[in-house]
Amino acid sequence: MSISTGRGDKGKTSLWSGEEVFKDDLRVESYGTVDELNSFLGKAKHECGSAIVKSAIHNIQKDLFKVSSELASKNNKKGKLINEEDIESMKNQINYYEAKVDLKGFVVPGLTTQSAYIDICRTIARRAERRIVSLSREEEISEKLLKYINKLSDLLYLLARYEDQIV
Repeated sequence: MSISTGRGDKGKTSLWSGEEVFKDDLRVESYGTVDELNSFLGKAKHECGSAIVKSAIHNIQKDLFKVSSELASKNNKKGKLINEEDIESMKNQINYYEAKVDLKGFVVPGLTTQSAYIDICRTIARRAERRIVSLSREEEISEKLLKYINKLSDLLYLLARYEDQIV
């Protein structure tokens, strides 16, 4: 089975739900940015010194497959969707790391290689959120997905600061 269909040669791609759209469609831009984030999270995970942060990143990566599948389908009937448990889990992690991290004002990214990679992921997550919010003004996007993606950059910020502290 070939991964190359030839449709992309004309600037088009197919969504999971079957619609053919241009590759610069806001929906494709949204899940493409989530894919970019997931790839950078893979690199960040391998740079981290803390097993708990590596595990948190791995779980985020699994959640991002749900986010991407939801964005890659106009009818949202393909794959698993972000749910209330995913959001609650993220809130709990945010609370956990807020209790562990001593936050004092602004932080210049790059104190450690580990935190620098996570901070890159945080900025990509924020761009993904901007793309998804733009898409939500044109098409219906799950409120749960919007909540999840909004909280993601907060969690990544805290994971980076946690990595800074364990040095």
